[in-house]
Amino acid sequence: MHWAPPGAAVALADGEVHVWCAALDRWGPDWVAFRSSLSPDERERADRFHFERDRRRFTCARAILRRLLGRYLNVDPREVEFCYGAHGKPALSGPFPGALTFNVSHSGEVAMFAIARGIELGVDVELVRDMPDAEQIATRFFSPREVARLLSLPEGTRNDAFFSCWTRKEAYLKALGSGLARPLDEFDVTFAPGEAPRLTVPSDEREGSRWTVHDLAPADGYRAALVTGGAAAPRCWMWIDRTFKELV
Repeated sequence: MHWAPPGAAVALADGEVHVWCAALDRWGPDWVAFRSSLSPDERERADRFHFERDRRRFTCARAILRRLLGRYLNVDPREVEFCYGAHGKPALSGPFPGALTFNVSHSGEVAMFAIARGIELGVDVELVRDMPDAEQIATRFFSPREVARLLSLPEGTRNDAFFSCWTRKEAYLKALGSGLARPLDEFDVTFAPGEAPRLTVPSDEREGSRWTVHDLAPADGYRAALVTGGAAAPRCWMWIDRTFKELV
C-alpha cells in the first residue's frame, strides 16, 4: 500500500476512510507541546506508564489524534472532546457527537489513525517480533480453522502469519466496539500469504458481508489491518513535520 505525504488534499468525503501513519519516536523535541494539548485525564493516563518511552509515545499518539480530528472538524485540537464505549472504544462528544468515526492503534514506535464519516471501523497495528509461543496462543484464542491453517504453513512464515491474523481479528473487534469481550474463536479471518483478506462468521453468514478487511503495510517490521463497514477503500498518508506545523 502506498503511503503518501498529505499535501493540501485532506478533505474527507462521504464514503471515504482516511488512514494516517505516524512514527512516534521522532517527536521528542515537541513532546512538551504535545502534552500541553491533552486533557487532564489523558495526561493522567500517560503518567501511569512505567517507562518514559511509553509515556512519550502515548502522549504523541493522543496529541496527533487531536490534531487530525481538529483539522477535519476545523477546530482547535484542544476543543476535541471524547467519550468511551462500554469496552473503551473512543468517540467524539461535546459539540461534535457523531461528526466523525475514528479508531487508533499504536505498537512500538508506529501509530495508526483511521477516520471517516458515518462508517464503522477499527484499525490495529503490531510490531512483528519473535513469538516462540505463537502456536500456543493461537491454539488458545484462535478458531480451530485458523489454528489448522496456521500450522499448515511453512514454519518460516508462521510468525508473520500469526500477526496478520491477530491484527485482522483485533481490527474487527475494535470496529464492533467490543474489544476482547467477544471471543476470538467465534469468527475467522484469512491470513496466509497470498490470500485475500476476508472475514467470516460461521454463526451468521450475513455478518461477514457487512465488513471489508484491508491489509495495511505501514512500515518494515509491522503488520496492520483496517476493518470497515461496507466497501470503502482507504486513502493513506504519512504524518510528517510539515503537517504538524500546519496544525499547531
